[in-house]
Amino acid sequence: MALIRLSLISLLIALSTVLHVVPLLIVSLLKAVLPSDRLRRASDPMLTGLAESWIGVNSWAVDRFTGTRVEVQMDAALKTDGHYLMLANHQSWVDIVVLQKVFNRRIPFMRFFLKRQLFWVPLLGMAWWALDFPFMGRYTPKQIARRPELAGRDIIATRRACEKFRAIPVTIVNFVEGTRFTPAKHARQGSSYRHLLKPKAGGVAFVLDAMGEGLHAILDATIVYPGGRPSLADLLAGRVAEVRIHVRQRAIPDELLGGDYQNDRAFRVRFQQWMNGLWHEKDAEMERLLAR
Repeated sequence: MALIRLSLISLLIALSTVLHVVPLLIVSLLKAVLPSDRLRRASDPMLTGLAESWIGVNSWAVDRFTGTRVEVQMDAALKTDGHYLMLANHQSWVDIVVLQKVFNRRIPFMRFFLKRQLFWVPLLGMAWWALDFPFMGRYTPKQIARRPELAGRDIIATRRACEKFRAIPVTIVNFVEGTRFTPAKHARQGSSYRHLLKPKAGGVAFVLDAMGEGLHAILDATIVYPGGRPSLADLLAGRVAEVRIHVRQRAIPDELLGGDYQNDRAFRVRFQQWMNGLWHEKDAEMERLLAR
């Protein structure tokens, strides 16, 4: 039965993807040849509308065929015309499905920072490109040690993306751990958090610096799976009974705006201390959500 369910829902999502992505790519190609920024911006609502429709179909399919309960605690006043930075923990590809289900059409369309290799995912890679998702190199410390110039490429990509986002309502999503949580990664890091990997503050700092006071607030999203970390196949096969998510709206501290994270060591230490404190709170929040 689970295999049949998995096959049916996968077929439905694949069909929906083709039906939405093809017109999205056509609109994006027309956007590319329009002669002015004003006309190009006028096409953005059509692109995001197609993407939100695709997410809506996916969310309906999850509701209809999987039986997964998503319990939401919302301590935030959401609006569709804001500029948000969302900070979330990351355990599974299911995280993205959950965030899209909870926030679709309730906040501005969410853009994720993606690994550059994901550009080559059939259809979706081109769709993410058309929707201005930032693609990042995610270079390892060894790669940067061999080629120091690589360290600046992701910073440049972040700044370019944020310059585009200043002109439109947007939600920038940052999975602060930089990778999905696994017990092996947790042990390798020697992480001081029970349920989390160490946070990477640099990406958050660069977004705050590039967007400045253009961001209205931080949405702090904490996701837990009481039945254990699932795969996307587990979700589609109906093997995920419950997901719990708590969303807290946070003000952006004034002292974190306008600093130089790269070159000002004192500012970098203050920023990392703030990020570590937020992460300790998130760790305790995960414990509370799981204990219920």
